[in-house]
Amino acid sequence: MNKNQHVVPHQKLWGVRGEGNKRITRKTFTQQEAIEIARKIAKNQRSELFIHKKDGSIRERNSYGNDSIYEEG
Repeated sequence: MNKNQHVVPHQKLWGVRGEGNKRITRKTFTQQEAIEIARKIAKNQRSELFIHKKDGSIRERNSYGNDSIYEEG
């Protein structure tokens, strides 16, 4: 099963965490770096990416799955 990826604040850093996981997959100094890592994982797994703000609320959500009825090509 493909896990959605979350970019979350983690202590004074940023973390990438697969949905349902207790542990952080990767820790980074910047949110942008965490987003790039999480985006690659989400694209590879054809899942969704949730980007959280420092307060934990969701700032942005992107889907990399094939949930669209319209596909290019």
